Amino acid sequence: MQANLSQAATPAVANEEIVQWSAIELSRRIHARDVSCVEVMEAFLAQIDRHNPVVNAVVARIDAESTIDQARERDVLLSQGLSGGWMHGFPQAPKDLAAAAGMVTAMGSLAMARNVPTHDSIVVERIRRQGTVLIGKTNTPEFGLGSHTYNRVYGITRNAWNPERSAGGSSGGTAVALALNMLPVADGSDMMGSLRNPAAWNHIYGLRPSLGRVPYGPTGDVFFQQLGTEGPMARNPQDLAWLLATQAGYDPRAPLSLGDDPACFMQPLHRDFRQARIGWLGDFGGYLAVDREVLAVNEQALDTFETLGCHVETVRPFFAMDALWECWCTLRALSVSGNLGLLYANAATRDLLKPEAIWEIEHGRSRTAIDINRAIATRASWYQTLLGQFAQYDFLVLPCTQVAPFPAEEHWPKTVAGRAMDTYHRWMEVVIGATLAGVPAASLPSGFTADGLPLGLQVIAPPRSEFALLQLAAAWHEAFAPARTTSPLLP
Repeated sequence: MQANLSQAATPAVANEEIVQWSAIELSRRIHARDVSCVEVMEAFLAQIDRHNPVVNAVVARIDAESTIDQARERDVLLSQGLSGGWMHGFPQAPKDLAAAAGMVTAMGSLAMARNVPTHDSIVVERIRRQGTVLIGKTNTPEFGLGSHTYNRVYGITRNAWNPERSAGGSSGGTAVALALNMLPVADGSDMMGSLRNPAAWNHIYGLRPSLGRVPYGPTGDVFFQQLGTEGPMARNPQDLAWLLATQAGYDPRAPLSLGDDPACFMQPLHRDFRQARIGWLGDFGGYLAVDREVLAVNEQALDTFETLGCHVETVRPFFAMDALWECWCTLRALSVSGNLGLLYANAATRDLLKPEAIWEIEHGRSRTAIDINRAIATRASWYQTLLGQFAQYDFLVLPCTQVAPFPAEEHWPKTVAGRAMDTYHRWMEVVIGATLAGVPAASLPSGFTADGLPLGLQVIAPPRSEFALLQLAAAWHEAFAPARTTSPLLP
């Protein structure tokens, strides 16, 4: 426990005020004893009770009496001058893909509906050590497959701006909970845009960190591929940075994790971006099927970079993107087939898997050694080529998604910009570049469609340059007024 000089708690603050504070402000108020951990817990539980029946973001909820009792214990520690960390007393709900000891971790699958881990993932372990109180999980698609959050265990998670629309995924529950002030800050994870897509569609910020920045484990594949990573989501960039500081840092159980001191992310994010070079990738010269309105909204948002003094120019296509897509399909399917192979081998659990999971497994099992080696070589070539682009540009920018939020009852869009989607995930091809390169990428709110649906801009930075990316996000947040608007579902 970290020492903290606490004062006597002051009179109660209105619930509506508490849930609107930034996470950093909430931390300051808790540690100053302006508000008690019990008051904080009661405020966020009331907010969940108010909005969750409509959007279904927080699932597997822990009994309210138990969480309030735990919050009371956090207050006792503060009265003794002790604090677990800056998140002390925060209610948290880990994404339902993350193992949390003693909590149902269904991963959105009927095959795992009774799964109760005996250990925490590294990220959940670090969040608990901060003195947080886990109140449940946030909803996710089955095994995180697909960028629309629905499953047969908990149902559909609905968009925080329009509940008739998709929340995105796979961190859809996290994004919606943040957008509607049901959590102060929250974790997500990203293989194929799962931190970026739902952030864009719910008008918040998401950061996919560099390969190894946030340690993955302690179980599962800690050596090979590393396509997926956990990362932070928040309503503003400074909160995003502080949560990354909690998640990041070397752990010997994750051999590829980075050893840099994560405290650097808690520094002020102010920076002058005059003369920064921004490369606009757009739709890769027409290669990607991107909805016309989505492209137009994001192109208009580029003016904000110029307001900041950045130099923005369009980047001509520089890689065979069809080869990159084939590389992606091979490596992703290989990963999924390995992770879910035992469930597929058992006829009883195979029948509980959704069709997209079975497609990935069977596609992965059909890959030959030659296919896999070709994909690995393509990935390496893409990385080296991208490094060449970063010699010319400080950041590369493109849309976070190829479509706007679609009707929540649809599983995935079958056509985009008049083109048929040949797989369940082709409509999210726009995100695979950062994943395959292992470089940091952030989702910044970029505006709205004519129907008022949120969209996001994807900003990709050079390897291990999360701090520069967070600085750009902070400058964007101040310069782009629409980024600071809130959901019409909030009072």
